[in-house]
Amino acid sequence: MRIEPQKLINEIDYYLQCLFPITRSITGEGNRDTLRILQELVPIKIKEYPSGSEVYDWTIPDEWNIQDAWIRDSEGKKIIDFKQSNIHVVSYSENVNQKITFSELKARLYRHQTLPDAIPYRTSYYKRDWGFSVTDKQYSELENANGLLEVNINSSLNPNGSMTIGELLIEGTSKQEVLISTYICHPSLANDNLSGMVMTAFLARELLKNKPIYSYRIIWVPETIGAISYCFMNENAMKRIDMGLVITTVGGLGDFGYKQSWQPEHPINKLIEEVFLDSGNSFIKYPFDIHGSDERQYSSQAFRINVATISKDKYYEYPEYHTSLDNLSIVSGSQISQSLDLYIKLIDKIESRRVYRKSD
Repeated sequence: MRIEPQKLINEIDYYLQCLFPITRSITGEGNRDTLRILQELVPIKIKEYPSGSEVYDWTIPDEWNIQDAWIRDSEGKKIIDFKQSNIHVVSYSENVNQKITFSELKARLYRHQTLPDAIPYRTSYYKRDWGFSVTDKQYSELENANGLLEVNINSSLNPNGSMTIGELLIEGTSKQEVLISTYICHPSLANDNLSGMVMTAFLARELLKNKPIYSYRIIWVPETIGAISYCFMNENAMKRIDMGLVITTVGGLGDFGYKQSWQPEHPINKLIEEVFLDSGNSFIKYPFDIHGSDERQYSSQAFRINVATISKDKYYEYPEYHTSLDNLSIVSGSQISQSLDLYIKLIDKIESRRVYRKSD
């Protein structure tokens, strides 16, 4: 599998620009819009799982959508504006329209502990609540404003809504499947995980160019609840899968690394290290643990899928993580294309080595 480098970089940059502004969460129109745009690259099937559905011991929440949000001072000046940054609003905030004092508001304001100019990314998926994330400067401006502050969050929570996922099944000559999963629930955060959802689409496009030996189950899901729901809805198929990849944080400025699957001796870990050595790239090895992305769902006792992750600036490891500074100034098509090249080489090794271990 080979790609023209500059054309590929330009394409990736185009989709980064298209998708970065969209407000995504674990449900909502932003996720649908994102998958529709990615359908320009590959034939993703968009599926809806109804709100209120029980998936093991979890429940798919009401569908959340937001149109606008802001905080104004008594003179009508907008100090906080959702349209300037969708990270300002705590994801899943309830609808609010009221005038309150700063003393009443401050418990609902969130700041980053070490980056004064950053807006921290916060969520409240499973608890009815609301709040705003702000920079230190904005916090001071709110604190020093005269009179009451007008707070508005124009949002909705629909119990008759659904959670949206994307799926692409690529049939190979073997029925044995490899899982490729990425998550789509973060708003305007470039490395985590706009980079992963975009790169996954380009990887899928490469897989579609030639009929592979293995079959590939490629999914775009909201993190945690999406992976749990997908496993529930496709339990028999998922239990037959031996190995896979969770694609996240593949576009940063920093070092390459890989997180091992739950069985360190599984061939997928050896193949990833071979890819790095063949490419001449130094890398950081992260041992498996349950804190991270959807590897904790796929490797759980019910499924035991060996999923690994190749990253470029792994989550938790770079200072801009989960803040407004994780933007397109630190992520580029060039950096994502480097990760894509590693993933393509890994797929080539998986295909040529025939390392599957579960029975068909």
